[in-house]
This record gives sequence, structure tokens and C-alpha cells, in this order.
Amino acid sequence: MTPHILYIGGEDHNLRIPFMLLLRERGFRVTAAGTGDGAPFAQAGLEFRRFRFERYVNPLADLTAIRDLAKLLAEVRPDFAQTCDTKPSVLVPLAARQVPGVRVVRNINGRGWLYSSGSPAALVLRPIYRVLHQVAAHSTVKTVFEIRDDEAFFERHRLIGSGGSLVIPGAGIDVERFDDALAQAPPPSQLRAELGLNEVDVVMTVTRVTRQKGIPTLLEAAAQVCKERPNTRFVLVGPRETEGRLAVSQAEIDDHAPYVVAIGPRSDVPALLKLADLFAFPTEYREGIPRALLEAALAEVPTVTTSMPGCCEVIRDGWNGFQVPPHSPRVLAERILEMLRDRTAAQEMAARARVLVRAKFSLRVVVDHYAALYNDL
Repeated sequence: MTPHILYIGGEDHNLRIPFMLLLRERGFRVTAAGTGDGAPFAQAGLEFRRFRFERYVNPLADLTAIRDLAKLLAEVRPDFAQTCDTKPSVLVPLAARQVPGVRVVRNINGRGWLYSSGSPAALVLRPIYRVLHQVAAHSTVKTVFEIRDDEAFFERHRLIGSGGSLVIPGAGIDVERFDDALAQAPPPSQLRAELGLNEVDVVMTVTRVTRQKGIPTLLEAAAQVCKERPNTRFVLVGPRETEGRLAVSQAEIDDHAPYVVAIGPRSDVPALLKLADLFAFPTEYREGIPRALLEAALAEVPTVTTSMPGCCEVIRDGWNGFQVPPHSPRVLAERILEMLRDRTAAQEMAARARVLVRAKFSLRVVVDHYAALYNDL
């Protein structure tokens, strides 16, 4: 019998296509369900089912999503329904209660907005979502965490259930594919010319341009860095307009012109990383293993990030990069300046980061972990 896995994620679910293809190579049948475009899945020869859920808090939309997911599970009848995003890790187990025989594997890739924000709404909703996770645990055969910190939190609040848990380090990154993209990228000088970045130091970040991702902190740090090194440019790569009330406004970014440039989402991230002198990832978000840090490491870009748990899995302070406290623009600026001054030490740390990511976070390594899990179950 070939086990059938239904992977359920959000709008960027297409980033997991290489993972699904490798799992299929290992003899599993794979179907994907997500909220984004189905075309990339069709091009990869993967069956895709589209559904909708609201990323932000919306009880009525959540009830509709649970109903739609229950219908989807009943139609597809997978052996395992694997959740791949924060909201589905609650919605899918609740939907599966209506469809006997479907075994749910939850992937907890961070604790999201509820535990990153100090807003009154987040504080009120935390106990509600703890109850929902407790209920969801009864329909879950295994809970997979990307980082030990999240597993400890779920254990402490009794949110795992009888299925137990394990830690698998992230969703993995396709090292060979990334290396090919780097090799095929145009010369950094070409992109620098196109972006107006000739003869400047480039500090880059690749992330959603939101407050939770630490962009206001980065803007403050950029102002401090450019007082000492005016020939430095900070390049923000990633979506802003689609991020709703959490987005940093264009006016806030414009206040830091010309030394901050926002170029929006791009499909040529490996090429962009080749032109960067330094990678800054100031997240204040309780996420899992940040893909952006893995990509920066594979591109051997010296990195400064925050001491959030997911970042600490990739960057070890002073060994393969620098960690700074979240919400600390002064410390962030100091570490950026330190790396820009001492390029040799910064490049040595970047080389160590690349070796670590290739050994620990390679997509093939992560797929091996999941294949073993499904076979054990």
C-alpha cells in the first residue's frame, strides 16, 4: 500500500513543492491543498485542491474554513493530513473530527502573531487558542515542531495530546536547487546597476515588511548606521501592500530615503543575495526556522539576526553570525557596523553558517525525517 499524504498550507504553499516531489520519489502519494495559485503544482505534476482561510482572526471565516476542510478531507480521503502553517494546525484537526479515518500530523512552525504581539487582542485570544489546540490535539496522531522552544511550550500547557511529538528542524531547503540558482544568476554588478546600488555597502533583508518582522527597528538602526557610514544602503525585499494592518507604511519607509530602498517581492532572491554585503533579519515574530536565514547562509552572506528561538537554531552568536535582542535598534546598528568594518571575520562566520545549513537543514535530510515518521505511524 502506498501511503497518501495531503499537505495543507497557505498562500506560499508552492515553496514546499520540492519537498513534496522528494517525498513522492520515496514512494508516497502526495496531494497538496492551499489558498494560493494552483499553477505551480500543475507544472510539477502534483494534484492541487484550493480552499480558503483567513490569516487573521475571524471566527465566522474560521468556521467556514473548518466546514470546507472537512469536505476536502472526505473527498480526498488521505491516509495522513499534514498541516504546514500556523492556522491550519488548528483548523485541520478540528475538521478531521468530522471525517473518521483521517490521521492528522500537525506541524508547528512557530507560535505566530498571538505570541509575538503584546496587543490587548493577542492577550485576550491566547487562552482561547490554547483551548482550541487542546481540542485539536485529540484528533492529531503526531505533533511536529521545528524548534525545541515551541515543543516545550506545548508540553508545559498540555497541548500535545496522546500522539506525542518530535522535533524536525524546519521545512528544509533544496540546497542543490539554490546552488544552481546562484550559479545561473547574473553578475552582482549588473543587478547593482539596475537597482542604483553601485559603489555602496548593501545591507539586505528578505521578509514581509511588517512590524512583527522588526522593520521599524531596522529603519531606526539604518539611520544610526548611515550617520557613521553614509555610503550604506538598506534594501528591503518582500511584500508590504498585502500585509494589512501589520504592514509598515510607505511613508515610514520614505522617511528613511535615500538610504532605505524597498523593492517589493522578488523571484530572484538568490541573485539579490549575491550582491549583498550583509544580511539583517530583525524579526520579533515567534516563527519556526526562517527560510530567509537559510538562504542567506547558503549564499554565504554575513548575517545579523535577533535572538528569537527560530533564529537561534540557525545563527549561533559570534560563531556563524551575530544575534541581537529584538526591539534593539542601537545594538543592531552596532553589530551591522562591526561586520562592515571587519569583512574577514564576517566572511569566516558566513562560511560556517553555510556548512551548518547544508548539514542540518538540507531538504533531503528533512524529507528523510518525515518519511521515517509516516512509515512509523
